[in-house]
Amino acid sequence: MTVKMTTISAPVALVIGATGGIGSEIALALMARGWRIRALNRSPARAAKASPRLGAIEWVKGDALRTADVVAAAKGVSLVVHGANPPRYKNWAGTALPMLESSIAAAKAAGARLLFPGTVYNFDAAAHSLISETTPQVPRTRKGAIRVAMENRLAEASRDGLKVLIVRAGDFFGPQGGSSWFSQGLVKPGKPLRSVCYPGTHRVGHAWAFLPDLAETFARLVERESDLEAFEVFHFGGHWFDHGVDIARATVRVAGVPDAPITRMPWFAVYLIAPFNETMREMLEMRYLWKIPLRLDNAKLVSFLGSEPHTPLDQALRVTLTGLGCLPSAKSTIAPALALTGKA
Repeated sequence: MTVKMTTISAPVALVIGATGGIGSEIALALMARGWRIRALNRSPARAAKASPRLGAIEWVKGDALRTADVVAAAKGVSLVVHGANPPRYKNWAGTALPMLESSIAAAKAAGARLLFPGTVYNFDAAAHSLISETTPQVPRTRKGAIRVAMENRLAEASRDGLKVLIVRAGDFFGPQGGSSWFSQGLVKPGKPLRSVCYPGTHRVGHAWAFLPDLAETFARLVERESDLEAFEVFHFGGHWFDHGVDIARATVRVAGVPDAPITRMPWFAVYLIAPFNETMREMLEMRYLWKIPLRLDNAKLVSFLGSEPHTPLDQALRVTLTGLGCLPSAKSTIAPALALTGKA
């Protein structure tokens, strides 16, 4: 008797923004579970060289703003990860929603679930200090309004058959820094730590998400696909500091320079430069998040998964500082040309 062997191919995920912080970490978390990763980028060879941690994934040429490119790249995939963000806060109004529309069209065409990392920009921290998934979204800024519009568009698409998974988190830190406050504000990638610049009021609480933990959360939720609603939202608690400056204190301790100075963000200089620099203007718009505590309630996530992935702080900071090249023996793995963009 001849036995016919059936080969089961690995599921495929398309990652938009694989060179960025969250996109790269979700790709790694899925690969650890046997997923094949396809990544869209305008310069595949350059992106592959800049992303050695991802190994030999499949890079395809395309632009996240071109719907036809994203739809073609998504053929045969089960997940579309929308990890793209406008670099350096630039031109949110002109790029954020159009890029999302491309991912929505691609996920619909492929019959795939769309994964979307959410932010706290959607909420008024002055009205609600502890934010749940049902807290009214009342943004205080233009970028917050765009974020609300993006989630409303995803909810609308889910009513038309698209499956959506949103996991919302605070500020990011991790070995692939991307365009984050930690890698572009607190420390200087590629240079041994000599000081830390903290942007916020020292005694005001602040939430941080270690990117590998957030990516692991996405991966564990994907494993529970049959239990997810068509439009599903979870909040990720991450690392919370009652005194926000404590992350800076922990950073200098882990770096082995406990006496290194913790400086304050020179906001006066940002105000002076802002009229002539779009990035500075956008930073000023988000300053309120450094003045008022805003904490995400992860009760729903913990109830669903049993626990939230959580790397101890010192270990998470050591991994982050090593990846950013901020420890004496470490060399940054981030290519300077791509460090500030998650845009494909």
